[in-house]
Amino acid sequence: MIILVKLFLAHILGDFFLQPKSWVTEKEAKKLKSGKLYLHIVVHFALMFLLLWDFSKWPLILTIGISHFIIDSLKLYFQKSDTSKRYWFFIDQILHAIAIVVAYYTFERQTFDFGFLLSENGLLLITCMLFLTLPTSLIMKTIFSKWDIETLTQDNQSLEDAGKYIGILERLLVFVFIITGHWEAVGFLITAKSVFRFGDLKESKHRKLTEYILIGTLISFGIAIVFGLLYLAIA
Repeated sequence: MIILVKLFLAHILGDFFLQPKSWVTEKEAKKLKSGKLYLHIVVHFALMFLLLWDFSKWPLILTIGISHFIIDSLKLYFQKSDTSKRYWFFIDQILHAIAIVVAYYTFERQTFDFGFLLSENGLLLITCMLFLTLPTSLIMKTIFSKWDIETLTQDNQSLEDAGKYIGILERLLVFVFIITGHWEAVGFLITAKSVFRFGDLKESKHRKLTEYILIGTLISFGIAIVFGLLYLAIA
């Protein structure tokens, strides 16, 4: 496992610490004609050799290095606008991670252990966490459909779908805190959200908006707490 950790360390150093912004700019402009692209790959090769310090691992290092070049090249040609660059950044990093893991398990003759995921507790954990994402968001949207929320929030600028993602993250955090026995963290999370979200109550519209936020928070946290307790009771 230490080899896998070193490979990820080499990737982090090479992609985020030893790749200046000027290299990225030149790669995006010249693509395969950019010398910085090939220098970037050389840096990754050097880091892997230095961290592993075992030349018998050259097939593993060569495979990861070539895959890194292919993934980076594809990203340079497929990313177009700023939006696609954002998506391709995450796709790029996920593909690099997959390539490193697959290469490691292939050349080190390791085996994937899916035992926990296929066990009763593993399936229960996955089911609970999945339910707390989009299904719960849909349930809450249905509950709030009895009120004209758009009228209440029309003058309140907000990032697109920000509320949905905040809700998903807070439910997952509450669930994890509960199954790990950190109830105090749940209280801290509720307090932190209250400070940031609950506004001035002077105007009637603000009062309605605050009530909407309060109801949503209680329902969201309540569902997460119930599923956390259910998991602890069943697992």
